[in-house]
Amino acid sequence: MNKQELCNVAITATDKSYSPYSGCKVGAALLSADGQVFTGCNIENASFSPTICAERTAFAKAVSEGVTKFSAIAIAAKRGGKLSTFTPCGVCRQVMSEFCDADFKVLVVTGENTFEEYTLAELLPASFKLD
Repeated sequence: MNKQELCNVAITATDKSYSPYSGCKVGAALLSADGQVFTGCNIENASFSPTICAERTAFAKAVSEGVTKFSAIAIAAKRGGKLSTFTPCGVCRQVMSEFCDADFKVLVVTGENTFEEYTLAELLPASFKLD
């Protein structure tokens, strides 16, 4: 799957978002090292702290299926029905660092056929690791 295709899957995943409080619909498409794609969306909660981001939903789905090696993630967001640019929050970046190397690709959708590409090291230069 090429990068734009992965971004398109993330855009489609925004349709599954449960976001009645913020109105921000976020979708993620996580590409495993063996080519599987795991999607996620944000799931909000009235008390806010149980809310889970799209990126962590995708990681949870993958890990619960026994997959722990990844090569890229695409993140798309919509606000008011229009694409918006959202980079991963700090918690999501830390979760990524648990399973991904510094060169892990993070694709942030910026428009219908455009995205910005980062490495995890660029987004989280001093991640907390136990090793």
